[in-house]
Amino acid sequence: MSVAKSGRRPPWVGLSAAVWIEIAAGNSYTFPLYSPTLKSVMGFTQQQLTILGVANDIGENIGLLPGIACNKFPPWVILLIGVCACFIGYGILWLAVSQTVSSLPYWLLWIALCIATHSSAWFGTAVLVTNMRNFPLSRGTVAGILKGYIGISAAVYTEIYDMILNESASNLLLFNTIGIPFICLLVMYLIRPCTPASSSQESSVHGHFIFVQIASISLAVYLLTTTIIKEVMSVSKPLCFMFIAIMVILLLAPAVIPIKMTFYNKGNQISTESDDPLLVIPSSSETNLGSFYEEEEEVSEIDMLLAVGEGAVKKRRRPRRGEDFRFKEAIVKADFWLLWFVYFFGVGSGVTVLNNLAQIGVSLGHSDTTILLSLFSFCNFLGRLGAGVVSEHFVRSRAIPRTVWMTVSQTGMIVAFLLYASALDGTLYAATALLGVCYGVQFAIMIPTSSELFGLKNFGIIFNFMQIGNPVGAFLFSGLLAGYLYDYEAAKQGGSSCLGAECYRLTFFILAGFCGFGAVLSVILSIRIRPVYQMLYAGGSFRFNSGH
Repeated sequence: MSVAKSGRRPPWVGLSAAVWIEIAAGNSYTFPLYSPTLKSVMGFTQQQLTILGVANDIGENIGLLPGIACNKFPPWVILLIGVCACFIGYGILWLAVSQTVSSLPYWLLWIALCIATHSSAWFGTAVLVTNMRNFPLSRGTVAGILKGYIGISAAVYTEIYDMILNESASNLLLFNTIGIPFICLLVMYLIRPCTPASSSQESSVHGHFIFVQIASISLAVYLLTTTIIKEVMSVSKPLCFMFIAIMVILLLAPAVIPIKMTFYNKGNQISTESDDPLLVIPSSSETNLGSFYEEEEEVSEIDMLLAVGEGAVKKRRRPRRGEDFRFKEAIVKADFWLLWFVYFFGVGSGVTVLNNLAQIGVSLGHSDTTILLSLFSFCNFLGRLGAGVVSEHFVRSRAIPRTVWMTVSQTGMIVAFLLYASALDGTLYAATALLGVCYGVQFAIMIPTSSELFGLKNFGIIFNFMQIGNPVGAFLFSGLLAGYLYDYEAAKQGGSSCLGAECYRLTFFILAGFCGFGAVLSVILSIRIRPVYQMLYAGGSFRFNSGH
């Protein structure tokens, strides 16, 4: 196996461009902004609206096709498919909400919403798989940063919705139809596979990651601050445009790193020789698929069996945890399903609140719920970014499995649901903030954990299968449970809308119970995989194995 040659483009170019793609991939978070208008224009019940929320989550999280395609096509092809899905899906929704076309059937809107948010799966898979492979020694940090920007994207869209689009659901859907594809087309060719840096560059890489994390935190604080300013005082249109301009500058901040490396590149060139004896990088000159792995030669099963019978080759050894698994090898493992169910209970319960956040706020007497959405977005971002940083520190220093933090976060979610159920004065914002942090942790932990247990070679399809837990949870907990109980309470009050703590109280108690069960499963999983982390991170350094 040859050592990789130095690439002309540092991986930081792709990471800085990925920031914009991840913001675009957060388009599914705009559902609470336009869903009330969609409900009123189309005359839907709350349960019909929550079923549309399920479509929102199905489209965003069913990423098996992108997961398969990312090993067959270059990233720009994956992103282009996402652009087409975004344009078609949101275009149909815009036609309905703007009443350009009247009487569109419910089933068509459901499918359109699936297609629209399915763009998120293509966007997210392309940038996440490419950057995880470009930074294989910093998986938790990269996952935290990229998923963090998706988390803060809700606040970005809220800022645009409030300050530029005049709080118009029709304008927002038009922006999603045209604006998001335009942004992705501008930067998609910058998302490319690069030769990963060796361990000798770890100190500079660490410094660059800190800069990106500071930039993302600054953006999150800025967005929360400006949203509050907009709510408590009258802001002129020129000032709104200035707020948006500063937001764009903060989104451009990660590009400082590749610019610096271009003009001050002494000592920053990617070495052609790896100083880490445990890191062997295969040649990347023969592939453009976003992976630094050497692709295995496709051999038919019949030829393989004949070769085995003739003694030409030995039967392939089954991979051990921490090595590269094929999808069919991973899916039969108990750890695979333990991780899936832990993630399912965490994100399924969290997305139920997210999909119903506007209605929860209104039922508790808050007519304007934009601050609630921005608060959830900010805390969701903190959970994603913080989980990546904290878990990375503890796996390297003490080889503590990342799933320990899923246990902690789901315990926190129990507290948040009980706060929601209490409906005491002042608890709504506290519960939303706590739930946002804990919800974000689930994403930032599941992604690197799945890559560490089952390898990076087929990471795209493995982590996308894990993400199916989100729409399944949304369907069961939001579509069937929360929507049914809300309409039941509304009928008792004699109308289509429900007011008071009773609208969601039983739902919150049930969700708290599911999170308790998820926390127990995550403890079991952490105990099972502790030896894997001790093997991978023995001595405080990651033992990377290409799997070949």
